[in-house]
Parts: sequence; C-alpha cells; structure tokens
Amino acid sequence: MFSAFSSIDYQSIRAGTPAEIAVKRLNGIGEVLSGLDISAIHTQDDMARALWTLDTAEKCIRMILTEFRTERTSDVVREANRLIEMIEAAREEVSGYRDGGRILS
Repeated sequence: MFSAFSSIDYQSIRAGTPAEIAVKRLNGIGEVLSGLDISAIHTQDDMARALWTLDTAEKCIRMILTEFRTERTSDVVREANRLIEMIEAAREEVSGYRDGGRILS
C-alpha cells in the first residue's frame, strides 16, 4: 500500500460511524488536492498530470458516494460537493493555462 494512503485508511478505521469514515476519506482526498500547485504548470506534461490528478480525485469521490450511499448524511454530501467544486474550479484554471497560451512546451 502506498504510504500516502495508509494514514487515510488508519483514520477511517478510527472513525465511529460509516458517515464519519466517508467524511474522513473525503478529507484525505482534499489533502491530496491541496498539494496540487496549478501555478507550477509549465509544460503539457505538467498540465496532463494535473488533469489526471483532478480526474482521479473526482472518481474517488464518486466511489465514496457510491460505497456510502445509505450513509449519505449532510456532512458527507457537503464535503463531496465542496471537493467537486474545487476540482471544477481547478479544471477551469488549468484550461485557462491552455487557452491563454501559458503552457511553454
């Protein structure tokens, strides 16, 4: 198992209810997204990597929502929606880099 995800799983195990587990997993995705530095995009490869990260994060969020569909409390839905909004905003910013000609190579 990748060490970046082992702490997320450990936190999930310590959570008390399924909804708490879902929120902790979503928070872990948020931590990964917060490390994404869009201003560091300088090449097509950087852009592709950023978009791949955003796509993967969104897929993970949707998987969590599917896995915990019967435990979708307002906290779970609110956190999922917040993350999806962050992903959409980041995608728009990355698209601005492409459309604005700021990608160097």
